[in-house]
Amino acid sequence: MKEQPKHPAVRSYILLLVTLVFWGSAFAVVRYGLVSPENPSGYHPGSLALLRFLVAAVVALGYLIITKKGLPLKKDLPRIICAGFIGIALYHTLFNYGEQMVASGASAVLIGFAPVFVVILSTIFLKEHLSLWGWLGVICSLVGVIIVGMSSVEGFHIDIHALALLGSALSTAVLMVLSKSLLSRYSGTQLTSYTIIVGVIPLFMFFPELLRDISSTTWQATSAIAYLGVFPGFLAYATWNVALSRLSAGRLSVFMNIVPFIAALFAWAWLGEIPGTLVILGGIVAIAGVLMVQLLGRRREG
Repeated sequence: MKEQPKHPAVRSYILLLVTLVFWGSAFAVVRYGLVSPENPSGYHPGSLALLRFLVAAVVALGYLIITKKGLPLKKDLPRIICAGFIGIALYHTLFNYGEQMVASGASAVLIGFAPVFVVILSTIFLKEHLSLWGWLGVICSLVGVIIVGMSSVEGFHIDIHALALLGSALSTAVLMVLSKSLLSRYSGTQLTSYTIIVGVIPLFMFFPELLRDISSTTWQATSAIAYLGVFPGFLAYATWNVALSRLSAGRLSVFMNIVPFIAALFAWAWLGEIPGTLVILGGIVAIAGVLMVQLLGRRREG
């Protein structure tokens, strides 16, 4: 039997802080490394995701070899494969595509909608139930996300890049629900390693694109992607899963809404992006809705 930590709550929150800081920094770093009209020599979305998780997979493989953790159980392979494909390959391809045109602060708020998806998926698959306040919170957050999505384009219509970011938010929610069910048998770092190694395999479809990009981009952009692989990639996912193994999914997911504020600080300091009025308004509405879900949304049983 594993020895329980003396102060699990305190350690969990410290791990959460590490995760949130690294994930918050990722939005600006991805924008820095992505190809765009302002950065024609950057990486394309698929090649960036592949390079990032090649680096993360090397770290993950090193961890498994050094710790001699071995392979996962056969019965868990379908869920681990789904977690890797949806939570790593699909999430980061959609995320990078969306980040090409949506400002970092707005991107972070859109990804911050993931806790609402976690609540909905938990209701369906984990048989958790929301109160009326909870469902009102879901609607409130949806309104906030739509406002943020509209902020990136003129004419108040939904941008395809904003929709891609919403798709990535749903992907990370699926990853969280799948991971929660596996953490009773694997440590957070061990499960992170399996998920990353499986998740990088579909990304090899972008290998020819990576070869073209890596030969024409700058070493600074490549170094930024390496940072993404080690810190917001492997390390942040590992600390998140360790915290997820100790706290409920619903209780943990609300902390993801701190990421937009951290991301906005990084974007302001590094990219000079000043959040617009709609981003601020939509962020406030979305975060208020998610807080409503988490703080008032649990239906009392009995």
